[in-house]
Amino acid sequence: MTEPKRPTLRDIAQAAGLSKAATSYALRGLRGSDRTVARVQAIARDMGWSADPAARALAGGRSGNVAIIGSLGDLWRQGLAVMLSEALHQEGLFSAITDVDTSPVRERDALRSLPARRVDAAIVFPVDPSAPYWAEVPERIRLVSLGDALPHRPVARTVLFDNETGISTALNHLAGLGHRSVGLLAPSLPSTPGRPAQLLVEKLGAELGLDVVVGPSASSVAGAAEAAAILLALPARPTALLCLSDTLAFGAYRAARNRGLSIPGDVSILGFDDSELAPLVSPELTTFGWDETAIVAAAIDSVVKDEAPASVAIHPEFLVRTSTGPCSAPPATP
Repeated sequence: MTEPKRPTLRDIAQAAGLSKAATSYALRGLRGSDRTVARVQAIARDMGWSADPAARALAGGRSGNVAIIGSLGDLWRQGLAVMLSEALHQEGLFSAITDVDTSPVRERDALRSLPARRVDAAIVFPVDPSAPYWAEVPERIRLVSLGDALPHRPVARTVLFDNETGISTALNHLAGLGHRSVGLLAPSLPSTPGRPAQLLVEKLGAELGLDVVVGPSASSVAGAAEAAAILLALPARPTALLCLSDTLAFGAYRAARNRGLSIPGDVSILGFDDSELAPLVSPELTTFGWDETAIVAAAIDSVVKDEAPASVAIHPEFLVRTSTGPCSAPPATP
């Protein structure tokens, strides 16, 4: 026998003929007439609904506010932030999304604002995961970090992306095509060069005998185009660009075309997060697929469930398309 499916907030809202937000308020007795509150709570009891204990503590005993904070100029992260917001809403929680670009100062200020905003939990895409300001966040605020661990906040829940597998696969792919000079477009500022993924590229590149040159970039197509243009103007320009997001890769496309370089004939370009546009650009972008549904589910469990694992690892799928090809020696610089 299978267990009956636990009714959701959506099910109760449909039965009550109310929006999910109004239903959530009524279940907690926060808004609505006494009659509406009583009716919604009766429907919930009849359906056998009960909130997860931790979610109930978040959504009832405290504010139910969850912050989503990160560098969101990147198209893939924008989509993931929207998915997280919708999933929190399904749990009867409330979310506010804050873009801090690639600025550690803005990230620090956003974190310091959490107590005044009556936030119970924060899901973060850390700009500078090694910064000491993570330790300043009050212990009552549950932190869930996506992508990187937070050394100064070891109790934070983490949904880790297996960057080592992705980067190793990418560099071996390029090396196998004969590339020896690789430009790295990394979503960071010159003041934050120590991102774990960036350090992995430099370390694994050295092990493969690759010459890796780093181009810090804003998390936008325009910013990446500027950063890629600098790399492609070097006297011994890279024959391949590894971009730590597809948004950066699209900027690299623009820079290559502005210089009259063909892709992949003159320069191979490789992305990292399989945005919806990756198979639509020409040539189609070689990149990595990450299971967004699994990422969101793990993050939400980390917010609402005390028994959720402290860390969950997400592994990438390598998607070889047509933006990478055999190395051709760069033309001599006039």
